[in-house]
Amino acid sequence: MAKQQPRVDAVIVGLGWTGSIMGMELTDAGLNVLALERGADRSNADFAYPKAADELQYGIRHTMMQKPKQSAVTIRRNLDERALPQRKLGAFLPGDGVGGAGAHWTGVLIRPTPTDLQLKSFADQAFEPGVLQDDMQIQDFGVTWDELEPHFTFFEKVCGQSGTTGNLRGEIQEGGDPFEGPRSEPYPLPALQDTQNTEMFDKAARQLGYHPFPNPSANVSRAWTNPYGMQLGPCNYCGFCSRYGCVNYSKASPQTCILNALKQRSNFAYRTHANVTRVELAADGKTATGVTYIDENGEEVFQPADMVVLASYALNNVRLMLNSGIGQMYDPVSRTGTVGRNYSYQIGGGIHMYFDDIEFNPFATAGATGRMFNDFSPGNFDSASHGFIGGAKMHSSQASGTPINTPLPKDTPSWGQGYKDALQKYYGHHMKLSMTGSVMSYRTNMLDLDPTWKDPYGMPLLRMTFDWKENELKLSRFMRDRLREIADVLKPNHMEESFRLSGDHFKVTSYVSTHNVGGAVMGTDPSNSALNRYLQSWDVHNVFVPGGNAFPQNFQANPTDLIAALTYWSAKKIKEDYLKNPGPLMSRA
Repeated sequence: MAKQQPRVDAVIVGLGWTGSIMGMELTDAGLNVLALERGADRSNADFAYPKAADELQYGIRHTMMQKPKQSAVTIRRNLDERALPQRKLGAFLPGDGVGGAGAHWTGVLIRPTPTDLQLKSFADQAFEPGVLQDDMQIQDFGVTWDELEPHFTFFEKVCGQSGTTGNLRGEIQEGGDPFEGPRSEPYPLPALQDTQNTEMFDKAARQLGYHPFPNPSANVSRAWTNPYGMQLGPCNYCGFCSRYGCVNYSKASPQTCILNALKQRSNFAYRTHANVTRVELAADGKTATGVTYIDENGEEVFQPADMVVLASYALNNVRLMLNSGIGQMYDPVSRTGTVGRNYSYQIGGGIHMYFDDIEFNPFATAGATGRMFNDFSPGNFDSASHGFIGGAKMHSSQASGTPINTPLPKDTPSWGQGYKDALQKYYGHHMKLSMTGSVMSYRTNMLDLDPTWKDPYGMPLLRMTFDWKENELKLSRFMRDRLREIADVLKPNHMEESFRLSGDHFKVTSYVSTHNVGGAVMGTDPSNSALNRYLQSWDVHNVFVPGGNAFPQNFQANPTDLIAALTYWSAKKIKEDYLKNPGPLMSRA
């Protein structure tokens, strides 16, 4: 029989960005809040130099990431294949422990566009019937730019966002992104310093008529004190950022920006090594009574709570809903059910360029150092004439100076003297042009419970069914040609391409991004969304599920800013309306 803990007002599952934000907001409302984190505790002290500047430990062995033995996903490319479990991390790298992926992320903090939030409405106007694939399931988010903009602004102050404003209250600003939605306030801090890589990309892109701007960054360019009183120090461009904790309190993370304030509150507590296996429901199945977890001693524990917030990684949020019977599991044949529907991802690609006589000094960099342009976001160009919907963020970023992960030409030996010679020759002479592309949602790209594989506690693993579709492969081919034009201007001595093109299939061993989204999506129609527009379960009113799982499809940029804004949006509704009268915040009719 499970051991039972004292009841709390709200239990939060996961203590990364979304869990930390919800913790602040719900304790502000006077609730007694408990967070349960599956991994170990992590504080800023764990990132102190020189521990964090260890490429073998963090960049290669993925010390800050979940291991498949903790959270394996089984993967197949279509409904006819038998899914097999991950044996090692590859395509995506979910974070482990307090802070989650927010502790080891790169720090690119960019908003979606207003069109991204209402993509179905845009598609209905821009595309003739029959142009798009008939198995595509794109949807509007159910929330508008104007509703989310204040929450973007607040979170960017929490992070000390650095960059150059492009659209201030409808007025286009010099040097910023002319295609961004109107901002109510300028960026909190100026952009990071340019590198030679940045300057070369900027000049070439402008020569071709594009509109590059500095990467919006959560690596702060100046000292910053955020709304919670947390202090961040100016980035010292150490080169250890993506996949690492920040040694300098310069990269925004839950630890640096929120948790040290949250931990001071008497109505907040958290437990680590608490692996939540299911949400417990009342007899009628319409109300959660708490969660069951396995503690560090292997004992089963029941934590009663009046409200449950699933704030773990997107994939785990979906798995918990499925294993707990919250909502109906999606069936791709009948297209019934909503939990597991509209799983999406991102598509990437790039050109590696090598210059014999240019030294880029990659050891002096921040994770978000670089420039990008959004000329190829939806609505900014005529993608319909090319037969696809979506867009791509085009960028060149000098994100890391760590030598082992230096991209080397394809014919380089993986070991021995040949590898050493190539590393000596090419380190500091490499520059990459990249695209980060949107991915639409489709009938057969989905998440469900695996019928065969289970975890050590007897719970079914999450099964991912995903493959690249022709729409995204067309997009990739189009963007490849645009990047080739930039490369032609730059004239490298040698270059190699890596793009997903017609006939290519999803490979679990090749890293793409950790931007897995969908599976428990938000919306205004309970027939095609698992959550309403406030991230509340349509089926169990006291369960809220913030995270990338809420995206109906993925857009062409990094998701953290949108995830955080949606979390603040949800928390605001909880505080203003739900706590006064607990129940469904939207009618199913």
